[in-house]
Amino acid sequence: MTEPSLWWREGIIYQIYPRSFSDSNGDGLGDLPGILSRLDYLADLGVDAIWLSPFYPTPDADFGYDVSDHTDVDPRFGSLADFDRLLDEAHARGLRVILDLVLNHTSDRHPWFLESRSSRENPRADWYLWRDRPNNWQSVFGGRAWTYVPERDQYYYHMFLPQQPDVNWRNPEVRRAQLDVVRFWLARGVDGFRLDVFNVYFKDEAFRENPFRPGLRAFDRQRHIYDADRPEMIPLLRELRAILDERPGRYAVGETFLSTPEKIIRYCGPDRLHAAFHFRFLRSPFAPRAFRKAIEEWERLYAEHGIWPNYVLGNHDVPRMATRYAHGEDDARLKVLMALLLTLRGTPFLYYGEEIGMRDIRLRRSEILDPPGRKYWPFYKGRDGCRSPMQWDDSPHAGFTTGTPWLPVHPNYTHRNVSSQQENPASLLNFTRQLIALRKEYAALRRGEFEFLPTPTRQVMLYRRREGDEEILIALNFVARPLRLSLPASVTARSWHTLLSTGTVFPSRPLTALDLDSYGVHILGTR
Repeated sequence: MTEPSLWWREGIIYQIYPRSFSDSNGDGLGDLPGILSRLDYLADLGVDAIWLSPFYPTPDADFGYDVSDHTDVDPRFGSLADFDRLLDEAHARGLRVILDLVLNHTSDRHPWFLESRSSRENPRADWYLWRDRPNNWQSVFGGRAWTYVPERDQYYYHMFLPQQPDVNWRNPEVRRAQLDVVRFWLARGVDGFRLDVFNVYFKDEAFRENPFRPGLRAFDRQRHIYDADRPEMIPLLRELRAILDERPGRYAVGETFLSTPEKIIRYCGPDRLHAAFHFRFLRSPFAPRAFRKAIEEWERLYAEHGIWPNYVLGNHDVPRMATRYAHGEDDARLKVLMALLLTLRGTPFLYYGEEIGMRDIRLRRSEILDPPGRKYWPFYKGRDGCRSPMQWDDSPHAGFTTGTPWLPVHPNYTHRNVSSQQENPASLLNFTRQLIALRKEYAALRRGEFEFLPTPTRQVMLYRRREGDEEILIALNFVARPLRLSLPASVTARSWHTLLSTGTVFPSRPLTALDLDSYGVHILGTR
């Protein structure tokens, strides 16, 4: 049995973008009661935890990532009482709840900032980053990262939008207030946090200018050594971990800004974060060699530093997995990727709708809501595409709302939805359920050793998971034609039987080769 405090190592975490998941009151915006109404679906899917993107009060300059009150619920999403009910009902179904904490910056309408900007003498004058003259730091969303305020005759710093001023973590009162946010939600019973861009909390105390490097955007033409990854992060993470460890089983994963393996090593450990994202896997093309390199990188971090891997193929910031990898409405490639995600050693993160193969919506320029999309169109069309409403059934607006949805529903919802896929044994949804059930049944898939096995072709990925006497063999065909795969001698002596396959099913017997269909998935066991 897994220790309760290590649930996150073996569990599957499902990300919900609240405004797009389920609308309970017909206003076109998803909400907490809507999520509560879908908990049975999530429990039946088999995931272990839900990660909720921000639902706090917000003016929506960046759709929830500009927070005006960290310890309340935006009335459009419900109330604290609704949150408490959601938490209780999730726990009753064995689902843990992880919150997205945005602690690097606030909304420019947050009471802290409104006071801070009013003068240089007010009690919160030093709660944000103010300068008489801006340095060369740039905003991720474009333009200078400094905005002038006449009331102070100074500029404030914002790594993202001007409506998202960065707080001054060097101020002890700010530090205490931010950590009190963590304590507030822990006291309500949450199981952990995803920390938004955590490694940029501190900036260089002297505001030294970032050196130049070649790049396309102004932000990319700098080496970000003074506006990110400052040494003060380590003592803060130790303090944060101590707060988490007061309540066994609590968990924190960091969104590593400009992630590298070196940063993962720096920020993870027994006295730091439990985990941190590294997005190489997410950026891999559909090729075994590329995914293998990303996996080998995580395996090295685990072998040399004890850092448990985590794998992501989709989130609210990137085009959906199906948009990046699938051909048209065909889900064959997605089954290969879902099998990969759910059979590796590490924690899988599953973005809402990926289990039914949702595609990005297409928007005209006038329909784009995402700030960077509006700024950089047509070169970059923003993140709206991957945030469209969940497709529950073939009723109007895909069963997401009875009103007008905040973003359009994908036109394919009439055939691509939860209800239709539940009835189709060959659907991506049922395939994903089968994979999750296998993972829960076999300890080798949750925590077993991982080993790549040699193949005569680069178009196939073959690997083995082992835990005690339990052994699982996974073969994935990345090309659109059948292949006969000769198995290495290290596995031919054992009897194998099919646990899950998109093609041939084998009874228990020794095998020297596997016949893989086009984009075939074959998972075999020895018991």
